[in-house]
Amino acid sequence: QVQLVESGGGLVQPGGSLRLSCRHPRMILSTFTMYDMGWYRQAPGKQRELVATMTSGRSSNYADSVKGRFTISKDNSRKTVYLQMNSLEPEDTAVYYCYMVQPETSDEIWGQGIQVTVSS
Repeated sequence: QVQLVESGGGLVQPGGSLRLSCRHPRMILSTFTMYDMGWYRQAPGKQRELVATMTSGRSSNYADSVKGRFTISKDNSRKTVYLQMNSLEPEDTAVYYCYMVQPETSDEIWGQGIQVTVSS
């Protein structure tokens, strides 16, 4: 049963932008606000790596490889977390996974992944 709905991936040229969205339509709002959220990615032949995180208090953290280019944000009213990706590079090509974690219980919820391809 799909809990997290991801959208916004696709094919983009180097230097272009994409915005990924990740929504949990069925979670009640008060519960959603308690979760930390973030994005991982996995490129072909490589391990999954952390891209960006945002705590329930909106403190964010980024991988060095995306700092200054990617921005994570969330809209609690829409129960959605976003990843704005600018100045995309071919090295950003990967399947991107959204996740949520409740910091007190360590309960994790993962999205199914969405493909981002940066190519000319």
